[in-house]
Amino acid sequence: MSFVRRAATVLAAATALTAGLALPALAHVTIQPGTAEQGGFTKVAFRVPNERDDASTTKIEVSFPADHPLAFVSVKPVPGWEVKVTESKLPAPVKTEYGDLEEAVTKVVWSGGKINPGEFQEFEVSMGQLPKDTGQLMFPTKQTYSSGEVVDWSEAPKTDGTEAEHPAPLLKLVPAASASPSASAGAAAAAVSPTATSVAVESLPSSDGTARLLGGAGLAVGVIGVALAALGLRRRPSA
Repeated sequence: MSFVRRAATVLAAATALTAGLALPALAHVTIQPGTAEQGGFTKVAFRVPNERDDASTTKIEVSFPADHPLAFVSVKPVPGWEVKVTESKLPAPVKTEYGDLEEAVTKVVWSGGKINPGEFQEFEVSMGQLPKDTGQLMFPTKQTYSSGEVVDWSEAPKTDGTEAEHPAPLLKLVPAASASPSASAGAAAAAVSPTATSVAVESLPSSDGTARLLGGAGLAVGVIGVALAALGLRRRPSA
């Protein structure tokens, strides 16, 4: 019996240690999903967990890369939060498929809301065209608490592979997969006009209802057919 107790104690200690080691990584401000295709458009969410037990997160400030500016940036409203998008003039025009880009979004700030202890919030952004000449984009982020504390998530990945104490949200860029022109155009339209995504999502319930209606009608027809067959068998004269 003592052996079982000792084993349970060791297991509990190991579990607590593992959880303790994992918690800091989970608490970082991250970008979801963490990868996107080079040269394309994407929708991401900045996932912000609240790390404090005695304060709430009240402001999120995300800086966009100036060395690889994005021509199209739009944000999805978050209930209870105000958003301010800042555009700045670039030091030099950047050539894109849509012409020379002289201004670009350099900062997005969400404020006025609250992320309570033990909670997290996601702030969605649609953006593009993603660069083709780099493998990653960094989005340094400042997280402000109701206590006045500001946590600066701005550290670049370490060269030795270990994780920084306050890493910046990082979007890894991978080579684009082959896609049809129509698919690429559709992705671009969705990125430029975020309402396109909303419309597609909102239309799902009606499509699902239609499918259920057709399925129900088919089932009804099948039941009627069985009933008629049974009635026909009853009316047949006995041999």
